[in-house]
Amino acid sequence: MDTLRLGRTNLVVTKNGFGALPVQRVGMEEAVRILRKAYDGGINYFDTARAYTDSEEKLGNALHDVREKIIISTKTGASTPEGFWADLHTSLRLLQTDYIDIYQFHNPAVCYKPGDGTGMYECMQEARAKGMIRHIGITNHRLAVAEEAVRSGLYETLQFPFSYLAGEKEKALVRLCQDSDMGFICMKALAGGLITHSDVAYAYLAQFPVAPIWGIQRESELDEFLSYQENPPVMTEERRAYVAKERQELAGDFCRGCGYCMPCPAGIEINTCARMSLLLRRSPAAGWLTEKSQAMMKQIEGCLHCNQCKSKCPYGLDTPALLQKNYEDYKTFLPAEG
Repeated sequence: MDTLRLGRTNLVVTKNGFGALPVQRVGMEEAVRILRKAYDGGINYFDTARAYTDSEEKLGNALHDVREKIIISTKTGASTPEGFWADLHTSLRLLQTDYIDIYQFHNPAVCYKPGDGTGMYECMQEARAKGMIRHIGITNHRLAVAEEAVRSGLYETLQFPFSYLAGEKEKALVRLCQDSDMGFICMKALAGGLITHSDVAYAYLAQFPVAPIWGIQRESELDEFLSYQENPPVMTEERRAYVAKERQELAGDFCRGCGYCMPCPAGIEINTCARMSLLLRRSPAAGWLTEKSQAMMKQIEGCLHCNQCKSKCPYGLDTPALLQKNYEDYKTFLPAEG
């Protein structure tokens, strides 16, 4: 079983971390069963967030009795000390624990530091001094904020998107974390569902000192990753050629589906609609051509061109233009009227 020391936290996590965002989409009983099966299968690291609706509650119900045998990270999106403490107490209660292994600021627009006037980093320090959390981390989608966090020396882990679609700047960020003995938690390892061969994704990431967390909501997905516990995929020439082909196909600007552009004042489901062209070609198209999906895409006609989504995109995408491009392409998949 592949494991990784998570930087100077000295926590040793399985390379198959469980990303618990998707379990908010299934019922309590099913979620508990999947989470417990993950633990029984050897996974020891579980990542969630206060923002993931009932994910923390499901994790707590599934694993509270084996708390000392697992590593839990969760996140606060609060921007005030009052919000920080409210989130932390809620997370502890729902997770049914009295401490969190890694507590992370959830994609803040700035890198919180002591004395910056916000009081946010001081909250982390106080929570750690009280034993409520053990390690301080940060998650982000902005390269500049991530780099600042690493160089500050204030954080023990960074959670950042990384996959075989990543560029040289992301690889440099991984090396920077390694040089700083900072744990790199890898999110979006499947690029928000655009990467469809998890064995290739696993083999690629195994070449780097990163701890992937895989978003899992179906037992079949879990079984796939559990099979890698005993037989980890390795990077073969065939897989290298596949990665090269994928990188060429997905070169340029594309929506990662992170959702930080939401909510849309016109009700557009941006993080799905803006990558519809890719979804149609990389998964069974029929599933995206239903009446419900057509109605979702038609919402693009109501775009206000307010550019709120564009200003909030951490990847600097021209989101309104991307939405329109995807909508025009989508209409070519629909049966001709009459």
